[in-house]
Amino acid sequence: MPSDLICPDCETVYEAGPSEPWRCRCGRALEFAERPHPQGDPLPLHSLDTSDGLWTFFEFLPIEKRVTLHEGFTPLVDAPDWDAQFKLEYVFPTGSFKDRGATTTLSRAAELGVEKVVEDSSGNAGAAIATYAARAGIDAEIYVPADVKQSKLMTIQRADARPVRVEGSREDVTRACLEAVAGGDDAAGSAGNDPFQTGPGWYASHAWNPAFYAGTMTFAFELAAQRGWTVPDAVVLPIGHGTLFLGAYRGFSLLNEAGIVDGMPRLLGAQATGYAPIVDALGGWRSEDDGEGADIADGIRIAEPARADEILTAIDETDGDAIALGADPVETALDRLHRGGFYVEPTCAVAPAALETYRERGALDADADVVVPLTGSGLKTL
Repeated sequence: MPSDLICPDCETVYEAGPSEPWRCRCGRALEFAERPHPQGDPLPLHSLDTSDGLWTFFEFLPIEKRVTLHEGFTPLVDAPDWDAQFKLEYVFPTGSFKDRGATTTLSRAAELGVEKVVEDSSGNAGAAIATYAARAGIDAEIYVPADVKQSKLMTIQRADARPVRVEGSREDVTRACLEAVAGGDDAAGSAGNDPFQTGPGWYASHAWNPAFYAGTMTFAFELAAQRGWTVPDAVVLPIGHGTLFLGAYRGFSLLNEAGIVDGMPRLLGAQATGYAPIVDALGGWRSEDDGEGADIADGIRIAEPARADEILTAIDETDGDAIALGADPVETALDRLHRGGFYVEPTCAVAPAALETYRERGALDADADVVVPLTGSGLKTL
C-alpha cells in the first residue's frame, strides 16, 4: 500500500491517493509517514548490484519502483585541478540530477493511479517530469517561464507533454500552476485554503512533493557507497528550491540513523546574487556584483524556496553555510570546467565557483575532502 503523508509540525495524517494535498492545511510541506531504512552492515560497492541505478537503495525508499530508466550511480571522479571530487549529476537520461526525483515522483503517481501530472519548472525539472511521465504513460502539463530555454522546452514537447508558458516571474509560474492544480481556484493565496488537488492533474512538484526528495536523497547513498561507506568533510551544492541540498541532508541523516556511516559532511550552499533568500536569512557573504548572478544561473532563480526553513535547519545542523555569487566568478568557473572536459550548463558552475570562494575566505581548509555535484548538462543550453 502507498505510504500516507504526515505533517511534521501539526502531525496531521493524510491518506494516500490521487487527491491527496500538496501541502498541509497549516502551510507546512508534507512528508511520508514511513521512514524506512535497512538493517545490518552494507555491502561494499563491488558487491552491490547497481544495475537498477538509484533503486539499488530501495530499502530506503517509501515508494515502489514503477517508472525507471535505470538512472543513477553517476560517476564520482577526481578533479585534481579543483582539489575535489566531482559527482557527474549531468550524466542522466534528461541531462540533470532532477531525474533522481522524477523516477520516484512518477513511481508514486503510478502507485496512486494518477492519470495526469502537473508541474512548474524553469526547465530541468519540467523536462525530467515530462520524460518520466511519458515512460509511465501518464499525461503531463508543465508550467514554464515564457523565456524558458528552447532546448528544455523541446524536451518537454517531444515527450508529448503540454508546456504552458507563463509571463512574469518564477513565482508567477508557480501561482498559475497551483491554480490549475486546484481546478482554477487561487490555491496559492493563503495557507488557510484546503490544498487538496481538485483539478485534473496531480501536483508532481519538485519543490513540495516528498516523493521528489525521496529520489534526490539517493545522491548521498551513492556517494557514500562510492567512497567505501565514508562521508567527505564537505559537499558544496547549488540552492534554488534546495532539492539536491535537502536530498543530501536527508540521505546522510538516514545513513547515520541506520548506522551505516558515522558523521555528517558540512553542507555548503551556493546561490546567485539577486535571488539569494537563504543567504539573506543567514546574513551571509555575497559578491559585489549584486543582481547579475541570476542572469547566468537561471536554474536557481528562486526568490521563495518552498522548504526554506528546512534548508536553514540543514545548514545549522551540519555547520554549513550559504553564499551568493555574481556573474563573474560563475562565468570564470564555467570556462574552467569546459576547458577541463566537464561540459555543463551555466547554473552548474555556481557550486564549483563557490568552492573556490569558500577556500579563499578560509571557510574550508586547504586539505579538506570535498565533493561537488555537477548538476546539469551543457547540451541543454544549445
